[in-house]
Amino acid sequence: MSATPAITVSSLDYDRLAALLENCEHDHPVAGRLEAELERADVVDPQAMPSNVVTMNSSVRIRLGDGQEKQLTLVYPRDADSEQGRISVLAPIGAALLGLSTGQSMQWPTPSGHTELTVLEITYQPEAAGEYHR
Repeated sequence: MSATPAITVSSLDYDRLAALLENCEHDHPVAGRLEAELERADVVDPQAMPSNVVTMNSSVRIRLGDGQEKQLTLVYPRDADSEQGRISVLAPIGAALLGLSTGQSMQWPTPSGHTELTVLEITYQPEAAGEYHR
């Protein structure tokens, strides 16, 4: 399995995340990794986004390397709420999720080492619901 599967990001998410990263502290532990992910992403118009790709504000069911399954929603930092399963794109797992497709797995460094996550299902994607300017 490749540690860096191909990823797809909408141009709207790309622009918003680039602006977020410009305002991030230089020593933020995840910002550099997120920036690297954006640089390697295939960027498409929101209307052309495949429905099986994790975008900002998507809700997904994932499996972690230890077999645990979680339902998460990928959000901007201001909307993060771990009790509600709303994970920031600037959290290690959040940055890893961005742009992955259903069935893809990725290994990602975390504060306690590395974790592997697999996208099992996308239960909601704004673009698939016709919400292009959320």
